[in-house]
Amino acid sequence: MQRSFGATGPAIAAIGQGSWYSEQGDRREAIAAFRRGLDLGLNHIDTAEMYGDGRSEALIGEAIAGRRDEVFLVSKVLPHNASRLGVRAACERSLRQLKTDRLDCYLLHWRGPHPLAETFAAFETLKEEGKILSWGVSNFDEDDLDEALSAAGDGRIACNQVLYHLRERAIEHAVIPWCERHGVAVTAYSPFGHDDFPAPGSAQGNLLAGIASAHGATPRQVALAFLTRRPGVFAIPKAGKVAHVEDNAGALDLALSDDEIARIDAGFPRGRKPQALPMI
Repeated sequence: MQRSFGATGPAIAAIGQGSWYSEQGDRREAIAAFRRGLDLGLNHIDTAEMYGDGRSEALIGEAIAGRRDEVFLVSKVLPHNASRLGVRAACERSLRQLKTDRLDCYLLHWRGPHPLAETFAAFETLKEEGKILSWGVSNFDEDDLDEALSAAGDGRIACNQVLYHLRERAIEHAVIPWCERHGVAVTAYSPFGHDDFPAPGSAQGNLLAGIASAHGATPRQVALAFLTRRPGVFAIPKAGKVAHVEDNAGALDLALSDDEIARIDAGFPRGRKPQALPMI
């Protein structure tokens, strides 16, 4: 299942591969998992300079060696590095760690002290130089996106990467609709929650298990299929083991019925719109 990454971006898999904390596990196992993900079509790999102070980027650089052209590669700049000169330095550090000459998308990790216009101008310069092919933001709520659009203009923001899982559906209130109106891809990070996936035998766990059984699937595959049910939404679950990445890849071909979507919607109510966008 591939879809366009934003209004003008390339077609990539709806399910990708996250890397937060990937550097803390067994290195060879993590590299094998990333490579297996590529074998299975999970070509969107996400990282950030923050993750392990660059060690995650270095790990991914090793994992994709010889396969760079198969990967839609994303990294993120920390807010305190997002000045005009700081963006350039951070991007060049990330490129060195990743052992590549370009990023497919480069994101501002969250709002910080530097004006958005300054950060975006730096992104545009890097894009003109071919060091990044597109850019976007992360952890931006609707008002942040309005400000970003005013600073950047139409058609420039490729992506907004935000927290989204079955028990945290705040972005469905305003963020996803805003991104759909403006052709901006939504990437869900921590799509299984942060140690918050429904336990087997619980009411929510039983709901997912029942739907999974009908498809010969797993509860986590059902969760990923639900989260990516809208065409502009992608998910980047972390998988430090080959078995986990193989399970994630099984969601690519899983299509839920309208009735199943309605049952999940009722079993995991999104609640009221919060005052501030949740993030971790």
